[in-house]
Amino acid sequence: MKKSDNSPSYFNWRRLKTGVLVTGDMGGWALLTPAEFRLFSEGRLKSGPAFEMLQGAGFFRSRLDFDSMFTNWRDSNEYLRLGPGLHIMVMTEKCNHSCVYCQAGSGAGLNMSRATARRAVDLAFSAPVAGLTIEFQGGEPLVNWPVLKETALYARKKAGKTGKDLALALVSNFSLMDRAKADFIVENDISLCTSLDGPADLHNANRKFSGGDSHAAAVKWIEHFQGRRGLEPPGGPSALLTVTRASLGRAREIVDEYVRLKLPYVFLRPLSPLGSALKRWEEIGYTPEEFLEFYKEGLDRVLELNLRGVPIKEKTAFLIVKKIIGSQDNKYVDLRCPCGAGIGQLAYDCDGGVYTCDEGRMLAREGDRSFRLGSALKDTYGEIMASDPVKACAIASSLDLQPSCARCAYRPFCGSCPAYNQAAQGGFWGSMPSNGRCRALKGIFDHIFEKLSKRRFSKVFEMWLEK
Repeated sequence: MKKSDNSPSYFNWRRLKTGVLVTGDMGGWALLTPAEFRLFSEGRLKSGPAFEMLQGAGFFRSRLDFDSMFTNWRDSNEYLRLGPGLHIMVMTEKCNHSCVYCQAGSGAGLNMSRATARRAVDLAFSAPVAGLTIEFQGGEPLVNWPVLKETALYARKKAGKTGKDLALALVSNFSLMDRAKADFIVENDISLCTSLDGPADLHNANRKFSGGDSHAAAVKWIEHFQGRRGLEPPGGPSALLTVTRASLGRAREIVDEYVRLKLPYVFLRPLSPLGSALKRWEEIGYTPEEFLEFYKEGLDRVLELNLRGVPIKEKTAFLIVKKIIGSQDNKYVDLRCPCGAGIGQLAYDCDGGVYTCDEGRMLAREGDRSFRLGSALKDTYGEIMASDPVKACAIASSLDLQPSCARCAYRPFCGSCPAYNQAAQGGFWGSMPSNGRCRALKGIFDHIFEKLSKRRFSKVFEMWLEK
């Protein structure tokens, strides 16, 4: 039987409250009414707005624009040939907070030595990328300030010699910040991120600090840096939110706190089953469905504020929208396919151990060394990148190889996390109905596509990409 000119090319589909979503392997997508979907899938759709939309997205076999499709795919997947651009350096295991969900470490522990830090920087600069980011983490990295400061200067000097673009970043709770450190950070163009779990009562309940008021310290230095010029992102530091059971039902309050502090993003992230969070899951954890209700409430509040002219974005939606309507690599390694473990990022522990990612490093603290690639003190870049865990993560996070992912409508925009899968399920592969991350992401994608079907919200998303 001869195929008509309107025969559909390969597609996946999913029913939403607002219609039927169809997606293609190269990232094309369209939202159809049930009647339009029936005609399309039967090869009987011949004209009209839906036909034009589907044709532009590459859904008709005889009308495929291969040059355009290839160019878009190549540009959005350019990172696959470059190597790791993000290098996370854990300056210390020590921290002066006792957060209920701690994944990093607190109390006594190691500091990264000057020699180890320099070797980690040297290894990072071995990556064949034109630009790289070195991110200082902990524990609380300001505990090891002398080494952090010297390492930042060494990395800047090395960037000057190699001609590579270098971004420096610091993740800190700000409780040990002072004016001298702040001046150095601004003068050396180090971007900042802190933790902010919401209003003071919620933040302080999650992020326990025996030395004082954790929320007040974070707010003090957020406002200080917002008054300094030359910081990225524009306006000063960014902040990260970790959602615990205590956060549920308070999404609007949390968003409003970020707005009050003039922060550019609120990042509504679920809790990961790592470190103390796993041990206290019954107390602070929740189901994917409970998180989704929280997420929807938070994103809806952000969009409501945007429609009133208040400038704030929700980071998860922003990262996803960049791929859906921007056809861009969002540089977020957790939503890449394959994921960024090893090929997009490396994490360096205090002792020089190199891991596929920070989550893999955290698992090593619990005795699982599955994600350890080698040591910055003795292994070369080539040896580390050729190690078995890098290959295993790339294979395990290739969605085409996972049964339920391969036929999922969200495959072109999604990504799997082997470290999460290892912690939650005991294996790198994640294509299982019980996978909480997958269930949460599907719900998030559903909500975002349903919002995209309404012009007033799609215009907001488009404005996010313009700024």
